[in-house]
Amino acid sequence: MSPLSLAELLQVFPYSGELMWIGLRPGKGEPMLRVDEVLVDTQSGLIGDRYQGNSGRRQVTLLQYEHLAVLESMLGKVIPPEVLRRNLLIKGLNLLALKNCHFKMGTAVFQMTGLCHPCSKMETKLGPGGYNAMRGHGGINAQVLQGGKISVGDKLIVLQ
Repeated sequence: MSPLSLAELLQVFPYSGELMWIGLRPGKGEPMLRVDEVLVDTQSGLIGDRYQGNSGRRQVTLLQYEHLAVLESMLGKVIPPEVLRRNLLIKGLNLLALKNCHFKMGTAVFQMTGLCHPCSKMETKLGPGGYNAMRGHGGINAQVLQGGKISVGDKLIVLQ
């Protein structure tokens, strides 16, 4: 068997990811709402999230589940996902590997549009050093390519 090219390697994923948590930001400064399912729209992103329609490049934010343990280790405390203000928590898949990929959860299809860098609010939310702890662990932004419904437990499947 001949070795795979880099282009081929970029399309190989060992597992599908799993959607572990969904959070909606109803308004600026308001607490996040944890929901079990949400409708997704190409114009608005997640229905009920305050970023509806503001920017196609940041309709949805995703955080890698495994990064919670990293942040907790650096900060020495338990961090609930809603504190980080990301919409979707994904387990079992390196989100950075979604660059230039389309992916599906439930009946919706998404495309990664870039990194979701931490904002200065993380220093307040997480305590001293929170901003620097989040650097490199802020997750990704995505755009909705096909609307539908997503639910906790859905698989994140990379589309080739």
